[in-house]
Amino acid sequence: MIIVMQKQAAPEAVERVIEFIRSRGLQEHVSRGEERTIIGAVGDERVFHPNELERLNGVERAIRVLNEWKIISRETSPNNTVITVRGVSIGSGKMLNITAIGERSDSADMIFADPFYLPSRPYSDHSFHNEQEQIRTMQAEVAKYHAAGKPVIVRIRDVRQLAPALEAEADVLYLGGELMSNRALQDEVGRLNTPVVLCKDKHHRADEWLVAAEHIALRGNHHLILGEAGTLSFEPEHPYRLDVDAIVRVHRVTHLPVIANITRLWHGDMPQDILYKLVEAAGADGIVNSL
Repeated sequence: MIIVMQKQAAPEAVERVIEFIRSRGLQEHVSRGEERTIIGAVGDERVFHPNELERLNGVERAIRVLNEWKIISRETSPNNTVITVRGVSIGSGKMLNITAIGERSDSADMIFADPFYLPSRPYSDHSFHNEQEQIRTMQAEVAKYHAAGKPVIVRIRDVRQLAPALEAEADVLYLGGELMSNRALQDEVGRLNTPVVLCKDKHHRADEWLVAAEHIALRGNHHLILGEAGTLSFEPEHPYRLDVDAIVRVHRVTHLPVIANITRLWHGDMPQDILYKLVEAAGADGIVNSL
């Protein structure tokens, strides 16, 4: 980490920063210029946050050099992680076809199930589904696809749905973007030995996505898959677009597999078959689609 001191910062302020750095087990490298003093913190800077230093007297700003993730980085493991469920490998170099349409399961590598989905408007679906009905439907669907030899990804939308999904023998748990900031749920799935897809929300940056994945990995679950389901677009008619840049970037800095969910990104200007090719070009390991 690089700490830039304010102009005319007192020597006592510089010494206080040095003491703070040493208290966290790092060493300092001080460069005194005519106008400013620059202090380098040498060591694993992840032990503190830049804000802790910026609150000290005389500090203008602190700039992190290392990333805020370590377990999932390519520095820790340069080889791609491969996660295998029921004989299907995610991250092995083949882009998997993951279908959200049950009628097309025969040609798919995996099945994507969203049993706990509820419409956003109370009167948009005339058939009322309570959670017990959703659980029974999920159990039947998972059993059916398992009998056909197909792994099933189950999307959960609340921590209460975690136990029923595990009891139904879901092969992979899918956390949608709305759960990106739910640290309590991430703690729970971090204690499991079940693969987890962590999907970023439309307004999150790639860095925030990776920090959340690291949070899960720190709890012990390293069977992680990153999921991309769209980011904000400047087009008013089509508010979401595929975040190609994010897929490319996380593949470069982390060893985790990445899948893209394009089921809600379809629109007239770019139909799903074109999106499919775009996901493939970005280097994703799997694609959730309704083709």
